[in-house]
Amino acid sequence: MAAYDIRVFGDPVLRQKAAEITVVDGRLVKLAEDMVQTMYDAPGLGLAAPQVGVQQRLFVYDLQDDEGAKVLVNPVISEGRGEWLYEEGCLSVPGLSWEIVRPKEIHLSGFDLDGNEVSVEADELMARLFQHEMDHLDGVLLLDHLDEERRKAAMRTLRERLMATPKPAVAAPAANRFGLTLP
Repeated sequence: MAAYDIRVFGDPVLRQKAAEITVVDGRLVKLAEDMVQTMYDAPGLGLAAPQVGVQQRLFVYDLQDDEGAKVLVNPVISEGRGEWLYEEGCLSVPGLSWEIVRPKEIHLSGFDLDGNEVSVEADELMARLFQHEMDHLDGVLLLDHLDEERRKAAMRTLRERLMATPKPAVAAPAANRFGLTLP
């Protein structure tokens, strides 16, 4: 079962820039482990800390290769080259996707949970995944990459979904919230 709920469009935490991580400790390692489980349960290829409500510069990813899940702390993209058009979706904007142009190749650096420097030359899907997760660390959503017409259509769809969502029931008496049964 997922350790966290994934925050979705409309949650203000998704629009905030995440803070640099200054200490890697057991709590951060546990956060990363829980994020990996949440990513797998979603299912997704990547998940940034702000998507689970944590404003720290960290993301996890797994490209379904033999290497398994990885964690990047304080990542930075230092260069990008070329263009690549590809359909992209987001766990924080579920059920919607669009063709987005991003650099085809990038250089990303950061640190792993052991404090080792990581430097990656990435292209195509890996480059896109890194750019997507970096956007989350900077408070940028996939919707921000759409032209005005596609953004308006996306917003209309999101509003319609919100209006169709059943309203929560009135809260039960306090005793029932703790699993007690009233006579």
